[in-house]
Amino acid sequence: MLHLRMIVPPENTPAAVELIKSTVGTAHLVVLPGAARDPAGDVVMCDVAREAGDELLNELRELKIDQDGAIAVENIDFSLSRRADAAEKEAPGEPADAVIWQQLTDATHEESTLSITYSAFMILATMIAACGVVLDNAILIVGAMAVGPEFGPLAGVCTAVVQRAPKLAARSLIALLVGFAAAIAATTVFSLGMDALDLFSMEQLDADRPNTSFIWQPDPFSFVVALLAGAAGTLSLTSSKSGALVGVAISVTTVPAGANAAVALSYGQLGQMWGSIEQLMLNLFGIILAGVLTLYGQKLLWRTQRGQWRRTPKA
Repeated sequence: MLHLRMIVPPENTPAAVELIKSTVGTAHLVVLPGAARDPAGDVVMCDVAREAGDELLNELRELKIDQDGAIAVENIDFSLSRRADAAEKEAPGEPADAVIWQQLTDATHEESTLSITYSAFMILATMIAACGVVLDNAILIVGAMAVGPEFGPLAGVCTAVVQRAPKLAARSLIALLVGFAAAIAATTVFSLGMDALDLFSMEQLDADRPNTSFIWQPDPFSFVVALLAGAAGTLSLTSSKSGALVGVAISVTTVPAGANAAVALSYGQLGQMWGSIEQLMLNLFGIILAGVLTLYGQKLLWRTQRGQWRRTPKA
């Protein structure tokens, strides 16, 4: 379930309380008149089944509570309440299928912002992958995939397309493009430095690399895996399954492809470089396509389930 804590202007409190009382899937309504000081108003709290959360939040925002007051939403990890159990049974659908669209937009906004930390993770992940490429070490490649933060901006692009949010799309694309450009540039310099220290060599790059040669040789399976990973990653975000998101991170060749492009560039191996870039672009496109289709599918599914929605007065 979700816990809602609101600061409501006194003139809107009756409407907000009636809305909560009439919404199937709500419980534990608390009203504290005049308790809020900044902004001034009444404090209204309730718990709501995740399946009913998006509908309730939209209607509360129609009352302009988010503009004249505040709405805070928290996930309830554990609750002992017969009333809460009943509320979850009353709400249509299943919690895992419900999408809180505003929560998803806010989450992807945070994860898709170009920042020093984001750029540092991108650069470090690409440098780790560069070591894995040269050493043909699959463990380093997997580690680099797990460190890479690129799925945040990819999810931001998908959400922006479905929610028609051009600002989020622009922010996500900037983070994605600038992040990869900075990582490839920094890793090229890193590769030149490692070569000067005799830790990287042309012979290692040109040698048979059974564990990592796929990185610069895209094929139909690359696109299929990207589609599957994009769908799985989107579902992990909408259902808050972070463990699944880690699995997605280590299943798609994005950061390693950028790393191979950087190392190949440092040695003038343009064939490998362009093959790596093609692999990178193919995977990015596949993830975005699958993510958008998954979100549209969830939206359509929830609209169908919303046809079962009923409001019943509650005491």
